[in-house]
Formats: sequence, structure tokens, C-alpha cells
Amino acid sequence: MRKTFLSFSPPLIGQEEIKQVVKTLKSGWLTTGPKAKKFERNFAKFVDAKYAVATNSCTAALHLCLKIIGVKSGDEVIVPTMTFAATAEVVEHLNARPVLVDIRPDTLIIDPKQIEKAITKKTKAIIPVHHGGQAGEIDKILKIAKKYKLKVVWDAAHALPTKYKGKIIGSFPDLTCFSFYVNKTLAAGQGGIITTNNKKWAEQARLLSFHGINTNPWKRSTVGSWYYEIITPGFECNLTDIAASLGLVQLKRVNSFLQKRRRIAQAYNQAFKNLKEIDIPVIGKNTKPCWHLYVIQLNLNKLKINRNQFIQELKKRNIGFSVHFIPLHLHPYYREKYGYKANDFPHAYAAYKRIISLPIYPKMTQKDIRDVVWAVKDIVKKFKK
Repeated sequence: MRKTFLSFSPPLIGQEEIKQVVKTLKSGWLTTGPKAKKFERNFAKFVDAKYAVATNSCTAALHLCLKIIGVKSGDEVIVPTMTFAATAEVVEHLNARPVLVDIRPDTLIIDPKQIEKAITKKTKAIIPVHHGGQAGEIDKILKIAKKYKLKVVWDAAHALPTKYKGKIIGSFPDLTCFSFYVNKTLAAGQGGIITTNNKKWAEQARLLSFHGINTNPWKRSTVGSWYYEIITPGFECNLTDIAASLGLVQLKRVNSFLQKRRRIAQAYNQAFKNLKEIDIPVIGKNTKPCWHLYVIQLNLNKLKINRNQFIQELKKRNIGFSVHFIPLHLHPYYREKYGYKANDFPHAYAAYKRIISLPIYPKMTQKDIRDVVWAVKDIVKKFKK
């Protein structure tokens, strides 16, 4: 039994990150400037995209993407119900409708068949989510999008540096949004980025990200000009140089972080593969996941306790946990506005009652891994039927 609580997903911050943040603080330029621009260039190169536009969150990135592809009031955007609030709320903010669809029960990824069933004359775009760091069925989704002339905005908050058929996420059509929240593979404290191969969209995203102004403060300061013009009403969702200085260092470490996450996932797979009471993650054949999450599914018919009770047992053993996610259709806002019932999306609802996310992050020691394995096995042993 652990004596101290094992946090679910803290970041791994080293002396180089601290050094670069301090250097930025001493530079006198803290908001969007040279570090943010360098981060955009380096990130675009890393994911093999032509353009990258940094934002202050993945939510802001998703919002900008929907704006630049022309989503407006009365439009529909297809979203998986198994996702975080941001994926659908950005659609709501544009007075459009997020049309929720079900997932595959094995991978927890949006089901392309359900996407096609949900398409109407009002459908403008699809936001597939690369849940847990595993890629969705990209080829099938792009084929559907082409058939119905829809745009695709990939929610890749979990998916750095995931690969699909050997190609890194961030390089696929049309637009991809990443998160640099504190628990992500690349942790900048907060932040996001849009990647695309479409120059016009990149220029529009950059314009909208800072009030629709045609030149930013850093650019004006370097040329000694005070003059600017508002081209369109925009937003303030630009990434600061403080966050970018963290991101630049973390980007160099992404592949080493990936290797550590893979080793933890392999250790869990080996430890749990013969437990009939637990299903380990199912990975699609075309995916090399980044293992942002390690999600087990309980076989409740083989246990005397439910998911929530299992979580309480983890807590008693000082093991961190989370649930990814409470499906959107179960939340009061979407339930009351659109009249959703729990069983409207049976795969997501069934999975929700079974899923638990276990700790998986680069700071974990071998002892931490052993403690998680011991706790899960001990609970199963104590409560199996």
C-alpha cells in the first residue's frame, strides 16, 4: 500500500524549461513575439504541416477553425458524444448545432458509420476526436467528407505525436487542433495550435487570433510603427512567449516522453492481459498511439462492485484516476436542449459505466507503475465474483 497519493497526470518540467521561461521574463517581452513565432515554425516542421498558428488553448483553436471554414448559425457539425466539453461548445458559440454521434465500443473512437448516418443538408463539418491518443479512422472519415463536401477539423488534443499509417497527426486535411494543457504530452501550462496545409486558412486563423488586426504588437515594435488596421472582428486567443518558451523545450522532448509512455502502457498490458475482470485498451491496426491515456474497461458482470466503487477503492490505495469522458449527451445542457436520453448512444453510455483512466506519464517511476498494477489487481482479487 502506497503511503502517499500518486497524482493522475502531472507534467515533467526540467531545468531547461525553467531556464527558458526565466530568459523570456528577463527579455521584457512576455506576450506573443519571437518565441511564439519560433514555436509555430518548429511545431509545423515536427508534424510535417506547412503552417501552424499558436493559440492560448485548443478550445480557441477549434473555435477559430470553425470560423474560418464558415460555420454559422443554423449549420450542423458532427461531434462524438464521448469527448470533452470544448469539442461541442465551440459549435454552440457559433449558434450552430453539434450533432452528437456514437463511438466504436472497442476503441472509444467516433464511428464513421454513425457519422454518415447523421449527415443532413445542414451539415457543414465533422470534428473527429483522437481519443486517448489513438487516431480515428482517418481514411474513412476523409472519404465521407469528400463524398458530402464537408470540412474536417481534427480534435487532436490527445494526439501528439500519434501516427496513422506511418504519418504523423497534424499533417492530414483539413485542419488539426492540439492542446498544450498541463496534462498533455507537450505541457506549456496552457495553449494550443492549429496546423494546416492551406495558406489562406492559416492567414485567416492568425488574423482572427488577435482582434482581426493586420499586424501584431511585436511586429509593430520591431519596425517602430504604431499604426494598425482592423480587417475583421476577431478574438484575443494568441499564445504568449512565456508559454511558447516552455513549448519550445517540451517539443524537443516529445519523442522521449512518448517512449516512456509506451513503456508504461506495455507494463500495464502485460500485467492486466489475463484479468478477465478488465479489458485493456484496443488499438486500431493503423494507429501508433501516443498513449496520452490508458483507459481500462471493467467487466462489471465479473465484479461485485461498479465503476464508481472501483474508483473509490483506487483512492483508498492512494492511486490517482480519472474518467474520459462523461458523454456529452448525459450532461444537463445537451440533455435538456436537445432531449437526449442515456441510451440514444448505447456504445458511449455502456463504455462510460465501465471506463477508468489510470496514471500514465513520463514522471512515473517503476515503483509507481508497480503500485498501480498492485492496486488494480488487489481490487479485482477482493471484489471478483
